[in-house]
Amino acid sequence: MAQYVILGATGGVGSALARRLVHRGRTVRLVGRNADRLSTLAAELGQRCDLIDESSAASIGAVLLQIAAEGPIAAMVHAIGSVLLKPAHLTSDAEFQEVLQTNLMSAFAVVRAAGQLMREQGGSVVLFGSAAADVGLANHEAIAAAKAGVIGLARSAAATYASSNIRFNVINPGLVKTEMTRRIWSHPSSAAASAEMHALGRLGEPEQIASLAEWLIDPANDWITGQVIGIDGGLSRVIPVRKAKL
Repeated sequence: MAQYVILGATGGVGSALARRLVHRGRTVRLVGRNADRLSTLAAELGQRCDLIDESSAASIGAVLLQIAAEGPIAAMVHAIGSVLLKPAHLTSDAEFQEVLQTNLMSAFAVVRAAGQLMREQGGSVVLFGSAAADVGLANHEAIAAAKAGVIGLARSAAATYASSNIRFNVINPGLVKTEMTRRIWSHPSSAAASAEMHALGRLGEPEQIASLAEWLIDPANDWITGQVIGIDGGLSRVIPVRKAKL
């Protein structure tokens, strides 16, 4: 049976996607860095899990090779990521390297593995960018650079592997209420300021992002590749007119 591999499976979006896929009868392989959270999620869903070092391309590649040896992979979803909000002049070389390693290098490892392991049967790969790669947001230099790299990576890979029927698409979210971003939205003042930046006036929920990822990897939607789809409450495209409330 074909496997749906989720890397970063214990995060807010990854776990929401895993639950959606299992509900639809898919075989899901849960991959992540936290052994306790992985085993808990795997037990809940009745699926298998694999531990990786998310900052190591070699670790990611080895685990994906092992998974492919056990059965064909229908889709890979790269839901690994981090957040660093600092201006460039306060960002150290080590911090910038960590952002690149976690967000861009790990995505490259997934793309490389897909090119090696999915060429016989084709399939879908979903990567995650950020609205920050589309619109200038203060103090996002490191993450914006990494996510812009993910977008370029996906578009090039879509061209390279189209003849093998491997599809690559990117989801560009705005601020989503996950554990990773909790320090931003858990404080009322920063949550209100962040919501105000989004045209719809509210932050995203993991289920909304997972729904789009599920749609992109569905074989019924296999004529879509090389696309960058924003799901950001209008953050990257819309300047709202704020009206005073009566």
